[in-house]
Amino acid sequence: MALLKRSPKAAPGKGKAAPGKAGPGRAAPKAKRAKGARGAKLKQIRMAFKATRAQDPKVLPLVLAAFFGPLLVLVALGFVLGGLPYLVFLGILLGMVTAALVFGKRVQATAYSQVEGQIGAAAAVLTNMRGDWRVTPAVGFTREQDLVHRVIGRPGVILVAEGAHNRARNLIATEKKKVSRIVGDTPVYDVVVGDGEGQVGLRQLEKHFLKLPRNIKPKTVNELDRKFKAMGASALPIPKGPMPTRVPRR
Repeated sequence: MALLKRSPKAAPGKGKAAPGKAGPGRAAPKAKRAKGARGAKLKQIRMAFKATRAQDPKVLPLVLAAFFGPLLVLVALGFVLGGLPYLVFLGILLGMVTAALVFGKRVQATAYSQVEGQIGAAAAVLTNMRGDWRVTPAVGFTREQDLVHRVIGRPGVILVAEGAHNRARNLIATEKKKVSRIVGDTPVYDVVVGDGEGQVGLRQLEKHFLKLPRNIKPKTVNELDRKFKAMGASALPIPKGPMPTRVPRR
């Protein structure tokens, strides 16, 4: 991280910087910062739209239908019941909200379809979940490229395994023995990612985490995180093949 440098003093005899212009060491005006943030957000949306449309040709028709559907319904009601300007305005707002929801769902569905079946797909989902989750990918592994990831959060410690069911269960059992020696009375949960009985699907993983009870305080989360970091990470042989690192959010 770059060190903050003290701004040089103005030379004697020179006036103040012109209004609206950032002088040496001064922060950029709020308007420019806000404009830059909006520009970055729009650029991110455009990139997400292009990537999604390449994989999902239906995204544009569905977004347009989600926008114009509510608008046309409310316009028709305006002609029949009156209050057309108000209902047109309301229809535009409702259409924008509906279109944003449909677009977000299609983007997320496309992102999941791209990582499903890849090694480390669960880790990609875990590292992008909402909330304060301390994720350590691949704390355990097998030669067959089954993985177990460790997550620390308000529920406690959650071990997430992906791979063949029997091998994944063995990985979790082994890791649980290590974790139990460190966490004490903190609850330890385990999850096997998959579509079988007793497993949690990749698309339902975040929802499953958000339903877990909050058993420990944020201070305890920090303490556990420090303990595990103090243990150090063993050199893990990373499996061959691409490891997905990000799942775009809605």
